[in-house]
Amino acid sequence: MKILVTGFDPFGGEAINPALETIKSLPRTIAGAEIMIVEVPTVFDKAARVLEEKMTEYQPDAVLCIGQAGGRVDLTPERVAINQDDARIPDNEGQQPIDKTIRSDGPAAYFSTLPIKAMVEAIRSAGIPASVSNTAGTFVCNHLMYQALYLAEKSFPNTKAGFLHIPYLPEQVLDKPGVPSMSLEVIVKGIEAAISAIVAYADKEDIKTVGGATH
Repeated sequence: MKILVTGFDPFGGEAINPALETIKSLPRTIAGAEIMIVEVPTVFDKAARVLEEKMTEYQPDAVLCIGQAGGRVDLTPERVAINQDDARIPDNEGQQPIDKTIRSDGPAAYFSTLPIKAMVEAIRSAGIPASVSNTAGTFVCNHLMYQALYLAEKSFPNTKAGFLHIPYLPEQVLDKPGVPSMSLEVIVKGIEAAISAIVAYADKEDIKTVGGATH
């Protein structure tokens, strides 16, 4: 099994991005699966072009995109990506699309095809906080998740795809009192657990367990 894992470069004035640091720290084999990593730019459309190039090159069985979600306290596999860009801040090339459709021929939303609840359970079993997230935002993270699922549907029908958000690293919150963070070592351990679940559930349905939220 081949799994392509992506991580964004720093954005929004940050000097580092925990997603990029995480993928660089991953072993190249997890649970028997070959792990391929790729840095993607925090840039609308360009991130998707890089992903498509690497999906074409590697023909992965699964794609796991990872992104920073400053303020979150745990690892959060995303359930859904919406067909809408609505950028609160500019991307790394100054683009700030507002209420823009990502793919004119795509559905309003895509659900992750990764076993998100099994991933949460695996991360928690490793002693790390995790939960299902029902919003990937409307910035480049949601954009890339939507594009990954669109590409899988249109061009890579045997590839599963999804997204997982991670918290800030401790060094990012030195000037952000009260904002949660998580060490790189713990994040990497959690991502390894999540990938192990992707491998374990490659040929079966996700587990049925509570993962919803009231708001």
